[in-house]
Amino acid sequence: MAALEKLTGLKKAAILLICLGEEAATKLLRELTDEEIFKVTRCMADIEHIPEDIKTQVLADFEMAAEGQVGLVVKGQEFAKKLIAGAGSKSRENSLMRQFVAGTESRPLETIAKMQPSMVASLLEREHPQTLALVLSTQATEHAGAIIAKLPEEIRADVIHRIATLDTVSPAVIDRIEEALSKEIGIVVSSHEQRQVGGLKKVVEILDAMTDNLDAEILENLEEVDPEMVEDIRKLMFTFEDLCALDDRSIQMILREINNDALAMALKTASDEIKHKIFSNMSSRAAEMIKDDLEAMGPVRLSEVEVMQQTIVKVAMKLEEEGKLTLGKDGGDEFV
Repeated sequence: MAALEKLTGLKKAAILLICLGEEAATKLLRELTDEEIFKVTRCMADIEHIPEDIKTQVLADFEMAAEGQVGLVVKGQEFAKKLIAGAGSKSRENSLMRQFVAGTESRPLETIAKMQPSMVASLLEREHPQTLALVLSTQATEHAGAIIAKLPEEIRADVIHRIATLDTVSPAVIDRIEEALSKEIGIVVSSHEQRQVGGLKKVVEILDAMTDNLDAEILENLEEVDPEMVEDIRKLMFTFEDLCALDDRSIQMILREINNDALAMALKTASDEIKHKIFSNMSSRAAEMIKDDLEAMGPVRLSEVEVMQQTIVKVAMKLEEEGKLTLGKDGGDEFV
């Protein structure tokens, strides 16, 4: 009984759901919020064995009869993943699974993740930019962005450039960095397998998390070094579908710069939402002409459609650079 009293309510809930089995537990999970599901499944992942006395008491507390088994040996992480798989819609399942995996996978340089951004920046600013890039690419997006914002302005673009060109990293490299940092922060955490780090998507996530227009400042500096990379980053930061977030006046300004043939091609694979946004900002006659063109259009290469979509995105970006609008926050040769 004493052992049970030491358990938190969350731990008791996790134990109860495991004891109930997947079918019953899945039904209960559907009644919880996403935050509650994340917390309880994260707790399940740490459970490997449930003592008989704890199991019996937890079930008794919820007015359920004990099963008479001598404890339960469970694979908490697998059980939790199966429960998430039955939590509702596919999109909700994917969102919860991403949170769960991020919460259970070990992260290299965990000590850095727990430190204030200003402290990390102070600790690392004298390190080689490549080391900085590697360390920051292992961190959560918002934390990495906050650290970069605290770095000296003259090295920010260089660090971003290096993050974008990172790929995989061996445990030996991480170990060497951790060993060096441990002399200053006193803790070493281990890494056992090669990890995917950095890349353009990581850079986009970091830049998107930045405030005070630092992302634009960094991209401007980076453009002097690698304009092609900056263009690739901007493609990922703002897409054709993101036009939906713009106000009607902004959409109308963009449409004035685009001919109907290019627009029809760009709309070939567009969502109903973006089509509605575009058509509602055109005259009825012009909208009907575009719709007719779409119906008459035969199969076209996806790459050709994406070129037209990117052309329109570039028009939007140009208008933003001119201060006329504010933007919110790829493909092969298939036939569509």
